[in-house]
Amino acid sequence: MEIETTKLKGVLLIKPYVFEDHRGEYVETYNEELYREAGIDVDFVQDDISVSTQGVLRGLHGDGKTWKLVSCLLGRFYLVVVNCDTASPDFGKWQSFTLSDRNRMQVLIPPKHGNGHLVLSETSIFHYKQSTYYDPAGQFTYRWNEPRFNIWWPVRDPILSMRDERGEFVP
Repeated sequence: MEIETTKLKGVLLIKPYVFEDHRGEYVETYNEELYREAGIDVDFVQDDISVSTQGVLRGLHGDGKTWKLVSCLLGRFYLVVVNCDTASPDFGKWQSFTLSDRNRMQVLIPPKHGNGHLVLSETSIFHYKQSTYYDPAGQFTYRWNEPRFNIWWPVRDPILSMRDERGEFVP
């Protein structure tokens, strides 16, 4: 497993070891002991997936207490992580990553950071581990094209939910 820091404090890019041979591949997606040895001391309590089709954009979502470990089980998506801590001098800074079932990369996202993803393949399965149980009352949502963030997305007219189109639940 390789771990890289990113330009966002607390956000890590993780490249798990992939064993491949003529039968296919084997990937250890999470090993608590190895993560703790690497300084990632997070207890995950819930796993979720979302299945979406090409052109669907979900986000920007987050809350003030949850760590997320994001990966792509099938297909390919463009992931954006943005600092949404209004008390931080880094508020609004963002970084993008392309995650796929080929590169197997993971992104660790700390609390007070929003994330959104755009599906680039025909279908994609977005997987994430969470350090807290889902609580809709504690969520925030920013519009995918929030002017203060000035995020570049490789799409002009994404497929959005009503929540994401309106940017509801902004703190």
